[in-house]
Amino acid sequence: MNFNPAAYVGAVVREVKSRDYQGKLARVVIAGRQYDTDIDDLWDALTNAERIPRWFLPISGELKLGGRYQFKGNAGGEITRCEPPRFLSVTWEYGAEVSWLNVTLTAEAPGTRLELEHIAHVSDERWDQFGPGAVGVGWDLGLMGLANHLASGAAVDPAAAFAWQTSAEGKATMRAYSEAWGKASIAAGTDEAAALAAARRTGAFYTGEPDGGG
Repeated sequence: MNFNPAAYVGAVVREVKSRDYQGKLARVVIAGRQYDTDIDDLWDALTNAERIPRWFLPISGELKLGGRYQFKGNAGGEITRCEPPRFLSVTWEYGAEVSWLNVTLTAEAPGTRLELEHIAHVSDERWDQFGPGAVGVGWDLGLMGLANHLASGAAVDPAAAFAWQTSAEGKATMRAYSEAWGKASIAAGTDEAAALAAARRTGAFYTGEPDGGG
């Protein structure tokens, strides 16, 4: 990594909401941050099949409105709305579960602001167990890869990324992400003790360590 991951934790604005979506209560996890590039370049990094694997995962499919996409070893879905270079909406289908992603780009000097909104129908049991960090930490890692790609122009080395995630620094950063989502959950009205406990469980899941790390 050629930038400070700990500083990235504070660069992201995290928000948690609930809303009615398709007739059911949905949990909404929102991550926003500014990137030091223009809106067209950021849109290209998010939608160009040749660039997406440089910061996220290999992708296949038809990357156009109404087309379907598939990330290797991960989720796939349908592109349901596409308004270059400002708005993208897709379904996020993993196994039998379907959720929804909205990505909004806004030119904001000196660069471009990205806001990612992940909407999901989540059982109370799962939400109480892991809270927003269950998906939020994953998006933090993805958006960190995007930041690294935009800063250097280089592709993320999968072996180097794995080595970092299993390092002490990587695990500490993922725990920090989990704690940040716990704080966002508290701000949304979740009981503090419950939110922090869920954050610890999420941190343990991502690091493979007992609750609270160590």
